[in-house]
Amino acid sequence: MIDVQRLRVLRAVAEHGSFNQAATALRLTPSAVSQHVAALERSLGAQVVARSTRGVTLTQAGQIMVGAAESVAAELEHARQQVARLSTGRTQLTVATFTSGGRLLLPAALPRLMASHPHTVLHIREGEPEDTLPLVRQGAVDLALAYHFDGPLPVGPGPSAGLQWTPLLEDPLHVVLPQGHQLAHRDTLDLAELAAEPWVLGCLKTEAYLRRYAERAGFAPDVRGTTTDYFFARSLVAAGLGISLIPSIALAPEIPGLRTVPITSPGPIRHIGVAAIRRSDRPHVTALVHALREQASQHTRGLDPVLLEATADLTLDKLTVGPHA
Repeated sequence: MIDVQRLRVLRAVAEHGSFNQAATALRLTPSAVSQHVAALERSLGAQVVARSTRGVTLTQAGQIMVGAAESVAAELEHARQQVARLSTGRTQLTVATFTSGGRLLLPAALPRLMASHPHTVLHIREGEPEDTLPLVRQGAVDLALAYHFDGPLPVGPGPSAGLQWTPLLEDPLHVVLPQGHQLAHRDTLDLAELAAEPWVLGCLKTEAYLRRYAERAGFAPDVRGTTTDYFFARSLVAAGLGISLIPSIALAPEIPGLRTVPITSPGPIRHIGVAAIRRSDRPHVTALVHALREQASQHTRGLDPVLLEATADLTLDKLTVGPHA
């Protein structure tokens, strides 16, 4: 029989990439972590990690077992929630989201959920997809509003079996320039035309994405600054520090003195969607996914979400914003 604690230790090793860091996260000694992994390997008759001076990496067998560890954690959390619902009569629902997607889609979608499932207690936590998608697999988060560029979903180590991705909308990135810039009058811009420009960007992933596209266009971008906030990045553009690459849903609120120009097709795009574990016994999760799809459809059709009406029924006893254990 496979020990659940050993699976938990292996999952931590996979997440942190070393026995020492996993031990710190689990409040164990590195020796104890090593012993748990060795015992797991003996019970399986297979090596689950490859050890080196640079840390540890998962073997193919290790990837399979981390996937099993995620599934076990998710099942145990789901069982805990079901037992809690028996005693309280209320369903806990934890939603993770990245900032700009949450601002655009969640305020109107959540009250639709509450209308159909009024005994649901909502918890919202903010985070980037590489942090929140693994939490969905572990059962710590019920669903995550997330995005990816032209690569796979950043779901972390191990297979993503059971994780269902529902596409919501495509979010093209636009060039943001000062209104007086010599290219600000253009209807579209090719990235190659911006080879000599300084850049200030709204997140590290946008910088990596820009560098890939710029390489295809034959230049290396001169990045003068990378922030963690798209509004701040646009403010720096308005101050004359450079130009920026901003997703369309992060272009509001408007900042005076700026001009937004689409990139010549095919340009860079963020793919926004929602990730959840496939289950047939979670109607509240299904209801929220449907509400998010409807809100995304309204945005795609160019309709303004009625935010005041959407948020009118949200009360503090039903909504917790921030980290949720």
